[in-house]
Amino acid sequence: QQSAPPIKKPKLEDVLDEDEGNSGQQIQRRKQTVTDRSKQCPYLDTINRHLLDFDFEKLCSVSLTRINVYACLVCGKYFQGRGTNTHAYTHSVAESHHVFLNLSTLKFYCLPDNYEIIDSSLDDIKYVLDPVFTVRDIRSLDREDVKQSRTVDGTFYHPGVVGLNNIKANDYCNVILQALSHVKPIRDFFLMEKNYANIKRPPGDTAFTLVQRFGELLRKLWNPRNFKAHVSPHEMLQAVVLWSNKQFQITKQGDPIEFLSWFLHSLHKQLRGNKQPDSSVINRSFLGEMKIYTRKLPPTELDDVQKQLLLATDEYQEKEETSTFLYLTCDLPATPLFIDELRENIIPQVNLYQLLAKFNSISEKEYKTYKDNFLKRFEITRLPKYVILYIKRFTKNTFFLEKNPTIVNFPVKNVDFGDILTEENKKTHRYTKYNLVANIVHDGEPNSGTYRCHILQKSTNQWYEMQDLHVTNILPQMITLTEAYIQIYELQENDET
Repeated sequence: QQSAPPIKKPKLEDVLDEDEGNSGQQIQRRKQTVTDRSKQCPYLDTINRHLLDFDFEKLCSVSLTRINVYACLVCGKYFQGRGTNTHAYTHSVAESHHVFLNLSTLKFYCLPDNYEIIDSSLDDIKYVLDPVFTVRDIRSLDREDVKQSRTVDGTFYHPGVVGLNNIKANDYCNVILQALSHVKPIRDFFLMEKNYANIKRPPGDTAFTLVQRFGELLRKLWNPRNFKAHVSPHEMLQAVVLWSNKQFQITKQGDPIEFLSWFLHSLHKQLRGNKQPDSSVINRSFLGEMKIYTRKLPPTELDDVQKQLLLATDEYQEKEETSTFLYLTCDLPATPLFIDELRENIIPQVNLYQLLAKFNSISEKEYKTYKDNFLKRFEITRLPKYVILYIKRFTKNTFFLEKNPTIVNFPVKNVDFGDILTEENKKTHRYTKYNLVANIVHDGEPNSGTYRCHILQKSTNQWYEMQDLHVTNILPQMITLTEAYIQIYELQENDET
C-alpha cells in the first residue's frame, strides 16, 4: 500500500508576500475611496458665500479660543477643532452644516465624517481669506484697461476703491488707512507678503503683528475677487489699540494726524528701519530733510540798550540744525473777529502757496515757551517722493478746542514745491511738481465732527469720496471747496505740464 505524498507547507516568505500584497491592495483601494470621496463631497452646494466674512478676528464663537479655528461655510460662524466633542463637530451634527475651512492651513473638511475636501471650485473662498498678489498683478493695478470687479450680490467695484466699516468711532483711522493704500510704494510693498514675512524679530516680540495686519488689510482692499464691496478693519484696529497702549481706540474719536504720525513711525520701526532715508519703505516714500534756523528773542521788558547787549552774545545768535520730517505742518491765518458790512459771517480763504511760504527759508515765525521766545525759519533741503501736508485747523486753549474754518485754495495737479526751495536746493531736484493723490477732510464741530477722504483712482483717473462704507464719485473741482485737513501729494516724475 502506497503512502499519500507529503503535503507541502507553504514557505513563510510566500505567505508574507501574499499577505503584504493583499494588504497593499486594500490600502490602495482605501486611499482611492478616500480620494474619490474628497473630490465628490455631496455637500458643496450647501456653501453660502453671501454669509462668509473673514475680516473679523479668528476666534471660536463658543470658547473664544484662537487655536485650531474653523469657519463653517454654511453659516459663516467660527468654531474650534474638528474631532469628536469639539465645537465644530457639535455644530455640524446639531445644525447639519458639513463644510468647514481651517483658517490657518486653508484646507477644507467635511464634518462629522472628517475627511478633507479637494475641489478647485473652492479656490475663490481661499483667495478671499488670503489674497495673493504676484509682481505682474501689482504692475497691472494702475493700468487703464483694468476692469471692474463683481461681488457675489452683483455689485460692481474697482479694486482699491471699497468702503471701510466704521465699528463705532474709528473713522479717523479709516481715512488714514484709505489714503496710505493709494500711496503706490506703500501699496506695492505690503501687497507682496514676502517683503516683510522674513524680517527677523527678537524672541517674544509680537509687535510685528501690526505690519502683518496692515498687509492683510491692503490685500483685501485691492482684492479683485472680493465677495463684497467693503472691508472691515477689525483685526487691523485691534492691533492698533493693543500696540498703542489704548492711545488710539475704536470707540473714541481721535486725531488723524496723531494716528498717522504714530502709525508711520511704528511701521518704520517694525520694518527694522533706522535714520537712513532708504532704510524702509516709509522713509523712501515720505522722509524729507530741512534746515531749521532758530534765534532767541530778548525779553520784551528790557530797554533797547540791554536788548542790544544781549543780541551781541552767543546765546542770542542764530543757530542752525538739520532735521528730517515725515509731514509738513501748515499754519492757517487767524479767522477774522468781525462780521462784514452785510452783518454776515464770511468764510475766509487762503492760497496753498501762502501756507507753504513758511518753508521758503525767509519767512520767520515766532514760537513761545513758558519762559523764552524764539524766531524760527525753515529751509527745505530735500523733498520726498510723497509730501504730506498737515493743515493745522485745531487749537487748544485753557477751556476748549477751537476749529479754524478757513478754506484752502489748492490745485489738484502741478503743485510746484520748487517755488519754496532756494536756488541752491532747487538744483538738486530734477522734478518739483506734485499731484494730489489723497485729501482728508474734517466736517462738523471740533469735538463731534467726522472725517472723510478723497482718493484718486489712477486706472480710471477718477476721484472718489469715501466716508466709511459710502463710496461715491466726486469732481476734482468740488474737492478744493472742502475743509482740507491732511493732504498727500505725489511727485510727478515726467515733463508733463
